[in-house]
Amino acid sequence: MRTERNLTRLDRVFARLDREPERPAHIDVPKMSRHRVVLFAATLAFYLAIVWAVVITSWLVRFDWQVMFFRPYQQWPEIHAFLDYYVVLGQRGPTAVMVAAWLGWRSWRQHTLRPLLTLGASLLLLNITVGAAKLGMGRLGPHYAITIGSNEMGLGGDIFPSGHTANAVVTWGILAYLASTPRARRWLSALSAVTSLGVGLTTVYLGTHWLSDVLLGWAAGLLILLALPWVEPLIARAESGIFSLRDSWRARRGHAVPAPAASPVGAPVLVTQPAGVDGEAPARETVAAPRSPRAPVYLAPGPHTARSERTPVTPAGSRRPPHPDRVARGTTTTPARPLTGG
Repeated sequence: MRTERNLTRLDRVFARLDREPERPAHIDVPKMSRHRVVLFAATLAFYLAIVWAVVITSWLVRFDWQVMFFRPYQQWPEIHAFLDYYVVLGQRGPTAVMVAAWLGWRSWRQHTLRPLLTLGASLLLLNITVGAAKLGMGRLGPHYAITIGSNEMGLGGDIFPSGHTANAVVTWGILAYLASTPRARRWLSALSAVTSLGVGLTTVYLGTHWLSDVLLGWAAGLLILLALPWVEPLIARAESGIFSLRDSWRARRGHAVPAPAASPVGAPVLVTQPAGVDGEAPARETVAAPRSPRAPVYLAPGPHTARSERTPVTPAGSRRPPHPDRVARGTTTTPARPLTGG
């Protein structure tokens, strides 16, 4: 008896993803248009301008110190409890879990791994670029500042640019990047911009970041979102590679599956004879598959003849009684008429 292989949860997930072999037509992949290139160049120039303004200890650094001495958390203490929770929208762990849950559902519904792979690629770029900038510039935060009026650069800090702000821009902005319609993309873009700026200003209120940290973090996150179309070919290649690994994994597991049942008795099999001596084309002959050693239950044992070769006899147990004048079918002999006197 053939046994069916029990499907694992991973098999069911990939079976769900395989329901549509192609991405739905209404989902478009953003291209690196000229407008996007201009925005990327302008944001990069703004990023470099902020870094240069902090390095040369310009008016921006003096403004950072003025905001720090203003101590916003003492000016408006009634909103302190609310902002302690609101700043969580910029922490990498909780926001990544929330956005990944939503994009996982999107991947399930759209039968593609692109939303999750895009989120992973953006977070990887965020960790590399922002982390390198933090460690490279080494700026101290307001709570650990040493010299009043100094830019506090190169002292082993890790707050420039603001990671909370950059993470909020990327994690919430990726929802706008992956939106299915232009209207949804516009609304989600505005919502993510307001959310990320609010997170950045909250860190300034709490005294954990300079204002210039927030500006640079906002620019760093926007650069990642604008550069994602350049990463789309790698995302598509990674998606196809994952499905190729899945197919090879299935093929390796398929060796343990029992072989299918043999072909039914009497099914015709096409056999090719070898070419003859004269170079003739091989003749095709249809032969019957080998019979099962046990005859089916509906056939009587012993040899069987064709219907045309059987003797027309009345079968035993027939309801029609035998008749002396009855002749076999197919004969031309006329039965003799009874003699009558006369």
